[in-house]
Amino acid sequence: MKLLVALAFAFIGCAQAQSWPTKPIRVVVPSPPGGPPDLIIRMLAPKMNLGQPLVIENRAGAGGIVGTAYVAKTPADGYTWLFTTASHVNTPPFNDNVPFDPVRDFTHVTLAAQNYGQALIVPPKAPYKTLQELIAYARQNPDKLNYGSAGIGTASHIPAELMKSMAGVDIVGVQYKGVAEVMTDVFTGRIELFFVGTQIAAQQAQGGKVKVLALTGAKRWKGLPDVPTMQEAGFAGYNLINWFGLWLPAGGPREIANRIHGEVVKALGDADVKRQFDAQGLEGVGMPPAEFAKFVEKEAAFINDLARKIKGAK
Repeated sequence: MKLLVALAFAFIGCAQAQSWPTKPIRVVVPSPPGGPPDLIIRMLAPKMNLGQPLVIENRAGAGGIVGTAYVAKTPADGYTWLFTTASHVNTPPFNDNVPFDPVRDFTHVTLAAQNYGQALIVPPKAPYKTLQELIAYARQNPDKLNYGSAGIGTASHIPAELMKSMAGVDIVGVQYKGVAEVMTDVFTGRIELFFVGTQIAAQQAQGGKVKVLALTGAKRWKGLPDVPTMQEAGFAGYNLINWFGLWLPAGGPREIANRIHGEVVKALGDADVKRQFDAQGLEGVGMPPAEFAKFVEKEAAFINDLARKIKGAK
């Protein structure tokens, strides 16, 4: 009897997948318009051919928690997608009462893209010119350096805390409401260091407003060819990048997930998309669903462990 029930559900799932989609698909981006995930999905959507329009819906709030929680509660029928950043796994460990589990409550479709990490920037008149000199200065002057953060669990907070943990130095985190405010204080020297997106770092470095000491990813970026990675600067194993993935609610049919993945891969191969990605310092990935599920689980475990260490050090 159990086998018959399982076969019946499998048949229904296949039938749904074959007829899908029959209506427009909502793609929820849990952050404001104009941010990286919003721009990326808007690059990819016109190149995907599913026979129905993709309607991008920005549901920002609480560092992505609001929109992500919304998708987790929608029917797993393939008509509501989630497209967001590494914050999918980074944000929950640093916040109380998050109403979803980033691993269990979603069907993992694909890792669409990734960048080269964040750039470690310092004021132009800082007394250190390299990461090694910065760490030496921090050791000689405990608690005298401050790093800016655009929020707990963000791409500016986690790299700094990992650096502190690996180097064994005391650098005080200062929370800001957003990146723009931190940048203003870096320009004037009121804040001593900040991890920011590579594009922003490159623009400000060209204008002489900051110095860039290192990148958090494992590979150098051609937009800042002379800037070493954290690994090259002595932090063995340090590799933090921002990545962008696509999910369905848990229980999404495998056939639908596979079809979406295939369309994303096709879009990533488009010459115009490649040109736009290159200009933004992005790499297309297109990781298959099963591999992406393992990737998300591994990333979540890493961040959960790091969050415990950071909280324990407070």
